Amino acid sequence: MEAAESRESQAREYLEKHRILELLNYLTSSLLFFRPEQPREYLITLLERMRIAKLTGVAFPFFMDHSNIVAMFEMMDPSKRGTISFVQYKEALQTLGLCPAGEVLQDDGRTVSLDNFRDEVNKRTQEIFSSF
Repeated sequence: MEAAESRESQAREYLEKHRILELLNYLTSSLLFFRPEQPREYLITLLERMRIAKLTGVAFPFFMDHSNIVAMFEMMDPSKRGTISFVQYKEALQTLGLCPAGEVLQDDGRTVSLDNFRDEVNKRTQEIFSSF
């Protein structure tokens, strides 16, 4: 029993160290966002583009551009208050694959503006891809 727990722990550590779950979340989100006719070929191309971006130091083009971030924010803010709740913010990051399941975000009762949301999405996206 102890050996099985050790193997499971090692597997979890490996996935966390190499940020595999974040990569898989991004790939899945991208598939669902674009819904390509040939998903396997799309994933191969996407991974190749990521590899080239990493080798050349060029920023990887993400599927969430400014207009997509604004659209997502506006869906969460239908009354056009200009802010969303912390719960909405956290759920959006999780939906985008930018908030690992084990990460604890501290809810300090604040609301999140579009600028803060956009900056956080961009920052987290850069962090994820710089680690691949």
